[in-house]
Amino acid sequence: MSSAIDTRTGLAQTSLPIDYNKRLMLFAGRANPQLALDIARKLSVDLGPVTLKTFSNGEVYCRFEESIRGADVFIVQSICGNPQTGVTANDALLELLLMIDAAVGASAHRVIAVTPWFGYSRQDKKSAPREPISARLVARMLESAGADRVLTMDLHAGQIQGFFSKPVDHMTALFMLTQYFADLGLPDLVVVAPDAGRVKLNKNFASKVGAELAILSKSRPAQQVAEIGYVIGDVKGKTAVIVDDMIDTAGTLQAAAQTVLEEGASRVYAAATHGVFSGNAFENLGRAGFEEIVVTDTIPIDPRHPKNIRVLPCAELLTDSIRRIFIDDSVSEVFGGENQLF
Repeated sequence: MSSAIDTRTGLAQTSLPIDYNKRLMLFAGRANPQLALDIARKLSVDLGPVTLKTFSNGEVYCRFEESIRGADVFIVQSICGNPQTGVTANDALLELLLMIDAAVGASAHRVIAVTPWFGYSRQDKKSAPREPISARLVARMLESAGADRVLTMDLHAGQIQGFFSKPVDHMTALFMLTQYFADLGLPDLVVVAPDAGRVKLNKNFASKVGAELAILSKSRPAQQVAEIGYVIGDVKGKTAVIVDDMIDTAGTLQAAAQTVLEEGASRVYAAATHGVFSGNAFENLGRAGFEEIVVTDTIPIDPRHPKNIRVLPCAELLTDSIRRIFIDDSVSEVFGGENQLF
């Protein structure tokens, strides 16, 4: 502490040293605690202590166990269920909202929601009368709770970014997946888009692995039901890789694989960022004849998953993005600006 005399008033003035060093604090929800732990290790920080529980009546509770005043608080929580921790997708969403609200109320400097899997993202428009646009509602809920920005990966539709008035940092697993397949060195590779909506993604994928592109004709007679008509392009005698942003019940993927094999493909692989694997997904994949299904760990995968499912870690990518957000550096430089895949 130092003091000086104000020449106008003759009174002593005291100046206090102020520590302007920012603090980064990382917290994990119960949806994907292992991913948060992996990120913490790469950041060389400890996960912050937080109490999270579900009361017997189903209500969710949270409390940060140490001061977070003035800190940049990163909350890692995919909006998905996790049977090992006993939370559903809706529990995870509400838990994230409560953690954001608690952080704002505890005077955090900034609150960043790290949601690698943005739940409800498939409900991004009205497909029938009197339906909600659920993805937009989730975006509004996160902002209303007090999130200053959102860090996510491979949104189902680019328009979801427009549902936010706060910044959205959009990561992509495209480079991880393409590098993996490039390293495999598969011969006569053809990348297959499961529907017209994924053509741009698959075109980028094909260009990075030096493969040809084919497209499947798909229709949806009902929700979570897919029918594959025919293949546009040449897959005969080739190794096919079907690329999508997510795999849920795997009904689409099973039908796509069977169609591609019937058209003469020698082998078929699958690649996706998000492995939801709900319902009869593992049974469907088991009947599809895949050599390998490659996903990332944005969503925790049941340890009893089939042996041909390969899980790539995405903690390194998220860690780099978190570090750049914290120091106010450019996040788009992680991909050289090539993260707009829609």
